[in-house]
Amino acid sequence: MQARIPPVRNPFRFGALAKDDDFADREKELTTLVADAQNGQDVVIFAPRRLGKSSLISAAMRQLIQNDVLVADIDLWKIPTKEKLAEALASAIYTDIARLRDRAAEKAAGIFRGLRITPTMTIDPETGQLTFSFSSTASQPDIDATIERLLELPAELGAEQEKSVVLVLDEFQEVGKIGAGLTKLMRSVFQHQSEVSHIYLGSRRHLMEEIFNDEQEPFWRSAKQMELGPIPRNEFSRFIAQRFADTGKQIEQDVIGEVLDQTGGHPYATQRLCYELWQVTPKGDSAGRPEFEAAFQTVLESEHSHFGLIWDDAATAQQQVLSALAAEPGRPLRSDYRDRHGLPAASTVQRAMQALKNDELIGNGRDDEYRITEPFLATWIRTNVLS
Repeated sequence: MQARIPPVRNPFRFGALAKDDDFADREKELTTLVADAQNGQDVVIFAPRRLGKSSLISAAMRQLIQNDVLVADIDLWKIPTKEKLAEALASAIYTDIARLRDRAAEKAAGIFRGLRITPTMTIDPETGQLTFSFSSTASQPDIDATIERLLELPAELGAEQEKSVVLVLDEFQEVGKIGAGLTKLMRSVFQHQSEVSHIYLGSRRHLMEEIFNDEQEPFWRSAKQMELGPIPRNEFSRFIAQRFADTGKQIEQDVIGEVLDQTGGHPYATQRLCYELWQVTPKGDSAGRPEFEAAFQTVLESEHSHFGLIWDDAATAQQQVLSALAAEPGRPLRSDYRDRHGLPAASTVQRAMQALKNDELIGNGRDDEYRITEPFLATWIRTNVLS
């Protein structure tokens, strides 16, 4: 009986983390981030939404672990209170820094001896996983002292093992919501941990900029700033051609150009469009203009509900600015631009632009011209609003 040949999977990925061969370029940023982390340098990563922050840090963490670095990752988005933060810290320290992954409850007790609040430790009888909980009735001074001690432990445990330590804090803009005084407490500990690299990520850029660029904030100028932009055109072009070739298909060079003209090298948008383009291209054939048009139409149709909500939620002045930028990227505060597009007074436009920037729908590049940064939204507006 002839063995069944498994179907070839689509080589493009969007939405989930891009790993291994799915990870497009970013070699320079990856090399820099890994080196900074191993050197104990704190780093904050700035980038618009869906530009690959999570995929980059995931690749960096894998490489750091391979290099025998102790790496812990905490997602502040999932943490509503200081007590839950203490639980997350204890779990990360136990599993990833101390590297105790068995039923060693007595060892955990030793690590956390001296905490102001003693954690309750529970072992899952099926998995053997140890979890921690802290009383929600504890006083704020006690929980603050407990968190402070937990934040000190990674450096001490790393020194005992003679290993570098990296602490990744995802969705760091949520730190202010967890509890009063937490940013000041964290900074008071981190500034003395030159042997630990703290890497900060967040999905709300304007809030992250306030934390790290406002001189009134404890984290002002405390970390090296890494700016992620679109992937360079040449690198993405080679990646796309290779992914098609590796799966028994081809793609015309002009079509690659069309893809990158539409996406501007945005990782999510490029992988999204190439996914559909690969799907409509028969095995052994080459993706041409008809396949590109069919794929692009599929993407716009799939995003229609999402863009409709964005449009409906936008105030009138914001809709006017979006329409203008969809028709012509430029400088909406200039009088000639406002006149061309029938925009309201500069003060109204400025408020609308700030709201759109906070929502990461628009941004300005090196040429200081504003454009719509949400992938495919400009085309959707031109098709559904301006036509």
